[in-house]
Amino acid sequence: EDRVSQAVGPMKSGPTSPGRTRRRLGASLRRASLPSSPAPRRALPGRQAAATPPLTSEAGRSRAASLSSQPPPSALARSLARGEAEAGLEGWGKEGRRGGMAAVRGGGPSVAGAFPSAASEAGPGACGCKGSRSCLLCEEAAPPPQKRANFVYSPLAGLAVGEEQSEFAGWAFPFPGVFLLEDFISLEEESKLVELMDQNAWKPSQSGRRKQDYGPKVNFKKHKLKVDDFSGLPEFSQELVTRMQNHSPLTGFHPVEQCNLDYGPERGSAIDPHLDDWWLWGERLVSLNLLSNTVLSMSCDSEDSLQLFPAFRSKREQMHASRSPSACQNHHQPTSFTSERLGNTIEWEVDCSSSTKLVSSKVITVAIHLPRRSLVVLYGPARYVWKHAIYRNHITSRRICITFRELSQEFSDGGEKEELGRKLLRIALTFQGTPI
Repeated sequence: EDRVSQAVGPMKSGPTSPGRTRRRLGASLRRASLPSSPAPRRALPGRQAAATPPLTSEAGRSRAASLSSQPPPSALARSLARGEAEAGLEGWGKEGRRGGMAAVRGGGPSVAGAFPSAASEAGPGACGCKGSRSCLLCEEAAPPPQKRANFVYSPLAGLAVGEEQSEFAGWAFPFPGVFLLEDFISLEEESKLVELMDQNAWKPSQSGRRKQDYGPKVNFKKHKLKVDDFSGLPEFSQELVTRMQNHSPLTGFHPVEQCNLDYGPERGSAIDPHLDDWWLWGERLVSLNLLSNTVLSMSCDSEDSLQLFPAFRSKREQMHASRSPSACQNHHQPTSFTSERLGNTIEWEVDCSSSTKLVSSKVITVAIHLPRRSLVVLYGPARYVWKHAIYRNHITSRRICITFRELSQEFSDGGEKEELGRKLLRIALTFQGTPI
């Protein structure tokens, strides 16, 4: 397909000056001004309090009062209590059930009476979930089982290798479109970035996430956008973008949008498998992973088959090349690669001359392990064919993800909306923005 064929070229290492760029980033972070009266930070996200239908029946009011007298439960107890409360609402009458479930789900002010500890942590309301999305603060039943990966991505060679405990152990296939760079920033820089982000309010988002947006307001279904409230990317991102451009896969990368997402295990934070829009956003999706390790899970809805090749491994002592940023850029050595497992280095050799195996793309899930402070770029097939997700079981402590997006061809030079694209870039690259 055309949009897949626009993948960037070979992953060759570009000129880097890590010492100089780190010093510039440090100076940039120190210059970044903090608000004199920072907004109070809430430990958990809060949905704007919605008007809750009154409990019109006497039984309903009585039951709500009973709920409010219970001691603060744990997250697990809250989940169980939701199920019990829902079952107990059967005899309340129509209005009583509607109002009672609003309290149980955390949809309005009455959440404070139903679950005091959840209300005190989340503030008014409980979450930003809509439609089929849910989190630990609003779920009425246990979520469906998390999808388990049966392949693991090797950043050294760009191959997906079958998990040892899966039916695909001993098999591998090329997985193009991923660039992974470890230790993109230092611990000190990470700490300063998080401090600066926490000075601004985090807005509740879906599936237990919180967010800060720097970009135009977009209606992707109607292909419309507004730039009135867009004031640019934040000042602290200017040096990050400059540092990215020192690597060949990100040559000419000019982001026009930045989204900060805050994940927490206490909220059951996650993001479902999805493909990012490509009407407005361009070829490369760039994310900086902060505060904790996680796993990016890749899956595909295509009916096409994948060709697997036999993979053989042998252990030997050697330098952990996967720790080197330059090694991670080599995505064109399909015959061997190394990965780190339990402190051992495993060398894999793929025999392309032996018999191969065809499997449906739909049964494959590839785990891309993202170390703390790593930078990952998705492009080509990994951007347009494979959906990406962060599952709940891969969030074990607080995680912040900073994602940068560039403009599509339609908004670039020669595109139908070239002028609008230039306006967006002018605003974005002032690096004087505040969250919208």
